[in-house]
Amino acid sequence: MQRPISIKALFWDSQIIILRSIMKLATLCYVIDKKNNSTLMIYRNKKQNDYHEGKWNGLGGKFEPGESPEECAIREIEEESGLKVKSVKMKGFITFPLFDGKDDWYVFLFTADEFEGELIDSPEGRLEWIPNEKLTEIGLWDGDKIFIPWLFEDKFFSAKFNYKDGIFINYIVIFY
Repeated sequence: MQRPISIKALFWDSQIIILRSIMKLATLCYVIDKKNNSTLMIYRNKKQNDYHEGKWNGLGGKFEPGESPEECAIREIEEESGLKVKSVKMKGFITFPLFDGKDDWYVFLFTADEFEGELIDSPEGRLEWIPNEKLTEIGLWDGDKIFIPWLFEDKFFSAKFNYKDGIFINYIVIFY
C-alpha cells in the first residue's frame, strides 16, 4: 500500500527544486607545484557560451548529485587536467550573488599540492603552469586577483564577491 504524500512534504520538495534553480554549488581548485613554485591554471577558450570565456581560472565545476565538496574538487581536477590528486585542502568559501545574472553561486575553494599524472588536452581550455608570483597579473576575473593570494596564507576565509553584468563591484571577507 502506498503511503499518502502530505502537503507539507510536497511544499518541502518544491522549495528544494526552487532553491536548486537559483543556487549553484561549485568548487574551484588550485593545483600547486611546490617544486617549481607554480600553479596550474586554465585559459577558458573551448566551450561555447562559456561565461568564463577569455579568462584564466582555477580548475573546478558544479557538484554532481551526492558529492561532497572534496569529491567534486578531486573529480573536476582529473576531468579537466588529467591529474590525480591525493587530497585537497579547503582554503575558503565564496558566495557570488547572481554572478552570471541568473543564479547565486556558492563556491568551495581548495588547493592541492600532491598529484600525479600527465596533463591532457582539456575540454575546457588551455592548461598552463603559471609562476605563483605572476598569478594576479594574468587575465583573471577582478575578484580572483583579490582572493588568490589568500590561498597561500595559513587561514580559512569566507567571502562574498559582488558582480553586476560581469563587472566587479565589491567584496566582504572574514578570516578564521
